[in-house]
Amino acid sequence: MTYKTLAEIESLVGAFEDCVLPRSCWTHQAHLTVALWYLTHFSEEQAINCMRDRIRKYNVATGVENTKNSGYHETITLFWLRVISNYLISEIQVYELVDIANKLLNTYKNSGLVFEYYSRNLLLSFVARSNWIEPNLKPLSYLFENSKINEHI
Repeated sequence: MTYKTLAEIESLVGAFEDCVLPRSCWTHQAHLTVALWYLTHFSEEQAINCMRDRIRKYNVATGVENTKNSGYHETITLFWLRVISNYLISEIQVYELVDIANKLLNTYKNSGLVFEYYSRNLLLSFVARSNWIEPNLKPLSYLFENSKINEHI
C-alpha cells in the first residue's frame, strides 16, 4: 500500500471511525496508518484511548466479538503504538504525513515483528489480550527509549 494524498489517509481513518471500512480492508497496514494518524493528531494518551475504544467499536460493528479469544488485543495494539511513536521520534525531519505513512508501512510491513518480542503462547493468552504485558523474548526498550508512551499505560 502506498498513499498519494493526505485525503486517502483521512478517508481510511474516517471509514474506520464510522465503522464502514470493509473488514477485508482492516489490514495490518490500515491499523498502522490509523495509529499513525492518531499519534500525529492527539497526545499519546489520547491516541491509545482512541485506538482501544475505536477498534472495539469497529469490531462490534463488523461482527467481531471482543472476547478473551478474539477481537481487540491490548498488548498487540500498544506494541504497535510504541513502535510508531518511536518511529515518529526518529523521523523528526519535516515530512508530510503521507511520506511518513509510506515510510512507516514500508519499514514495518511485517506484522510478525511482534513475535520477535513475544512468544506465541504469551501473546495469544487472555492476559495479553486484555492487558499490556511486557515482552518475554527480548526487550522493547531500544524501540521506545525516547518515547513518553510508556508513561500512559
